[in-house]
Amino acid sequence: MKSPIHAIPQLYRNVRRWTEILSILSKFGLADWISRLRIDFVKDTLKSSAGESLARIPAAKRMRMAMSELGPTFIKLGQLLSARPDLVGGDLSEELSHLQDRVDPEPFHEIKATLEDELGQSLNDVFAWFDENATATASIGQVHRAQLENGTDVAVKIQRTGVAQTIKADLEILAGLAQWADRIDELKPFRPRQIVAELTRSLKRELDFGREERNLHQFHGKSAKLKQVDIPAPMTEFSTPKVLTMEFLQGNKLTDVDGWASQNIDPDQIVQTLVDVQLRMIFDDGFFHADPHPGNILIQQNGRIALLDFGLVGRIGESPREDIEDMLFSVFNDDVAMLSAAVSRLCDFPSNLDDGALERDLTDFVGQYSSRSVGEFQIAAVFNAMFEIVRRHQLRLPDEAMLLLRVMITLEGSARKLSPGFQIIEALKPIHRKLMLRRLSPHRQLRKLKRLGSQFEKMAETMPRKLSGIIDQIRTGKIDINLDHRRLGSSVNRLVLGMLTSALFLGSALMLAQEVPPLLFATQTFWGMKNLSLLGTLGVLASFLLGCRLLWAMLNSGSLNQKD
Repeated sequence: MKSPIHAIPQLYRNVRRWTEILSILSKFGLADWISRLRIDFVKDTLKSSAGESLARIPAAKRMRMAMSELGPTFIKLGQLLSARPDLVGGDLSEELSHLQDRVDPEPFHEIKATLEDELGQSLNDVFAWFDENATATASIGQVHRAQLENGTDVAVKIQRTGVAQTIKADLEILAGLAQWADRIDELKPFRPRQIVAELTRSLKRELDFGREERNLHQFHGKSAKLKQVDIPAPMTEFSTPKVLTMEFLQGNKLTDVDGWASQNIDPDQIVQTLVDVQLRMIFDDGFFHADPHPGNILIQQNGRIALLDFGLVGRIGESPREDIEDMLFSVFNDDVAMLSAAVSRLCDFPSNLDDGALERDLTDFVGQYSSRSVGEFQIAAVFNAMFEIVRRHQLRLPDEAMLLLRVMITLEGSARKLSPGFQIIEALKPIHRKLMLRRLSPHRQLRKLKRLGSQFEKMAETMPRKLSGIIDQIRTGKIDINLDHRRLGSSVNRLVLGMLTSALFLGSALMLAQEVPPLLFATQTFWGMKNLSLLGTLGVLASFLLGCRLLWAMLNSGSLNQKD
């Protein structure tokens, strides 16, 4: 762990950004304090850029507004936290999910300079024409429509100038803050260092457009299996880590019903196709589009669906997928035992977990949702209630599992915008039957046996060497035994203080008995005392005060006369 001294160069290097951050946070922090006052006219002193009274806005919304004003890194942090209701709670997670990553477009001459510098050619040498007006903007990049010399219509995504440097400075600041926050007991459950580490990985991936290009290649290779769905083909020749050129797909956004409803396209069929494709990507391949919100889904004139923005994708193994499936269907089938088993396999438990309380919460959870009809069964409500249990007991879900669950919630929300009566649980039933048959298939069982055999073989090879090492350590007396004590910190401190007090008293008494100089009352007697050692006298007084302090602490602890 880096010490605070290591953060000093970062502080001076990013002093301007620190000033901006502190200014914005102080404004919203002051608004939070003012909101608790019962003086109405004071609450209107601080206003947002839109003229709203900050003190009259709910705390969760103020946090979202602060992150939006702080810029791209903090917007991404808010979006990351919105996917972790197990850490921040359902209300704040829901509010942060509304963070919009939209900003004003960058001037074209700056975008043109980046584009030509990355491609190593003049704009006119690469494109037959290039639209100077951005069709989409975000904090990291913006998209322009263009046409290649061969007549292919393309969408060109260009990274904004200087955004990488801004994000680097913000990440250094957040890393320093996370180190301090990790030392505060109230903030430790939020795992600040892990959150910042995850944010750093996510942003580095988003800054590398080459990664999104590779994702497009992988998904485009699977597009033949994804019926009624189109994925833009990447143009590798005209792509770099800061520029991504891809096929341009024309269509109306999913929410623009008026734009495609006149084409006699059935909304229910669109929803069914979208959900079926996404669920097959998740449960068949374990490689899926991880941001299926309506803005990334187009309905083309021919009725086919186009998926956009593959900067965020998910990968999940077979075992976690099965555990999540068991969690979902255990609720629907009123099976507490299956749910407990799935949670225990999927989550990491804290050392102080109350197993009985967790079992009661899971039983109540199943009882609450298992009695509901299919029409009342909503994935978002079920998972959000589960997240509250996870957060209450400080369990930890794997990041890939959290991403999958949030994708299913987002997918259900997008589907319900077009078909309010849509039930994702009905779409899951045929997939559930298919996966159950796959679990029981001889081929899968044979593969599992081979994997177990390989693990046992490796264990058999390494076990003798490890046992020999342990025996050698015991024989030479080098083995260490680590004992994990809990809630003994105050008791150990009192024990050490008592021993030091006793040692100080005994040493001081010996100094008094041996009349160790310097001496008090060497020439005259005071109250019958003569030749008192000054150091001994001070030591006795100090030991007396320490003894009183120790006795006072023991009395206040309430356990001095407590019976077992």
